[in-house]
Amino acid sequence: MTNRMKFFLISLVAGTMGAGLWYLNYVRGPEPIVVVHQGALPPSTALAPTPRQPFTPTTRKGYWNPDVVGDFTLPATKTLTFHAAGRNLHVDQDWSKLFRRGFSAIDKSRMVPDEFRSPWNPKPEGWTSRLKPSQRALTIGQGYMADPPFNISWSRAGDNAPGTWYIRPWGDQNFKNSIAVAMQELNGECENFGDCPPDKRLNTYGKIFFDIENEGVNNPMNRQEQANLYVFMMKTLRQWISPYTEVGSIAPVPHNSYGYSRARDYNASPDWLWDMPAKQTDISRQRGMPDDIVGKTFADYADFQMPGTYYLYPEFDYSIPHNDDGARHWLAALLGEQEVNMKLSPKKRIAWHWLFNTQSSDFPNSEKAKNAAPPAIAEGMAIFYWFTGAYGALFWDDANELKPDQPTPADVNLQGLGNDRVYACYEHYIHGLWRLFKHHGDLFNGREKYLNEQTECSVDGGKTWYKFNANQLKTNDLPFVRALVNGNQILVAATQPYGKAGERKEVMMRYVEDGYQFYTTINLTGDEIYLGRATLRKAAGARKKA
Repeated sequence: MTNRMKFFLISLVAGTMGAGLWYLNYVRGPEPIVVVHQGALPPSTALAPTPRQPFTPTTRKGYWNPDVVGDFTLPATKTLTFHAAGRNLHVDQDWSKLFRRGFSAIDKSRMVPDEFRSPWNPKPEGWTSRLKPSQRALTIGQGYMADPPFNISWSRAGDNAPGTWYIRPWGDQNFKNSIAVAMQELNGECENFGDCPPDKRLNTYGKIFFDIENEGVNNPMNRQEQANLYVFMMKTLRQWISPYTEVGSIAPVPHNSYGYSRARDYNASPDWLWDMPAKQTDISRQRGMPDDIVGKTFADYADFQMPGTYYLYPEFDYSIPHNDDGARHWLAALLGEQEVNMKLSPKKRIAWHWLFNTQSSDFPNSEKAKNAAPPAIAEGMAIFYWFTGAYGALFWDDANELKPDQPTPADVNLQGLGNDRVYACYEHYIHGLWRLFKHHGDLFNGREKYLNEQTECSVDGGKTWYKFNANQLKTNDLPFVRALVNGNQILVAATQPYGKAGERKEVMMRYVEDGYQFYTTINLTGDEIYLGRATLRKAAGARKKA
């Protein structure tokens, strides 16, 4: 236990709960409050470890095997969209395979001709897509509005907001150059699936993700115009989507930590574009801004927020330290982004997951997206993320179709990209999904309680107990433990991030709430992802809830 550890006050445990007594040790001044145990610990309950599926990760370039695990499905309360690479490897043999490997929807860009209609892919009269609305997702990038026929330059640069039309007058020769028409024409997507409602054309995707990434403005004077357009865009689209369609955007989010998980992030306020109310400016009404959005915010019209982070190479580097406040750390970033944003907004959360490093010339080995997430990181993303209470994820890649076993490109700029990558990280990710949802999907039924940073642990044999957020676990170099409770069942995930092979760590975890008295010890090796479950027992004399 280091002097930097900041302990939190936790519940006083009655003396009847164990052979010894428990006391609160109040330390005055800047020192934290520490719970000190002065007697024997109550009995411990062993967690039942979740099975692992032995498999040999692929070493082939441009290939990954979805059959490293067997069939399983995502709980109905969760959503996971496939917007990644390589569906073409198996879809002709079994189009439904991904839906039995944890995914619940396919992005339009990853669909095959049998699943949608288009001018170059006609279908017979009465045809309907085999994909149910819940299995369809649409990602809208900058090009949709920036390119013809809309030619809305704002889609690529937020500072163009003051010159962007909300609604152009009917008969204007540039009528389509407006946000209103660009959103309305998305209603025609129902024709692509053969299921337009009889009374009105509506978009019949289950999820729509905006990825225009123009939220920043260089001129602060443009902020109000930018907020107005984001509110209008979301409000207008809602007029043309089905009642079950959910809409969100990669940005804005309440807070973007950019992968740093710093202490100051936990004191952040919502980003201005997330909750700035729309209001008329000197020039907005003449460009068609209606009064009915005044006072509304982007957050008012979004069904979900999308906080998350793409990793850079330092997060994958086991040879460097990761414990400073400003250090990049894969698990602290994964959890911290959710811990911060869940406090800033009650909106459901869907993160973007990518298993390769994103590009940045400011970080070593990050100039190209060529480095795959190490096995424990790929598996851990698929497990720990869901312990935050998140609603879903979008599994993304900058590549689409893969061609296995291609020779190394002669062009050095293409080496390590696309078909030149080894995609074993996908197999580890799906293995993590399988471990969690194949064996514990029953716990994700909407009645579960996520402990997050209220997960209570000890690393000194139960002498002191702490509840830490992700940043505090990182800076104190402690094992990460997260738990959820559903009825009398508890599910626990644990790991020592960046642990060396053969290195052993022991951490105790307890849950002494709701009349339960649960103590357990978890033994970790290296950076393995531990997952275990147990049945909670009521403490002696505890009353049942009425």
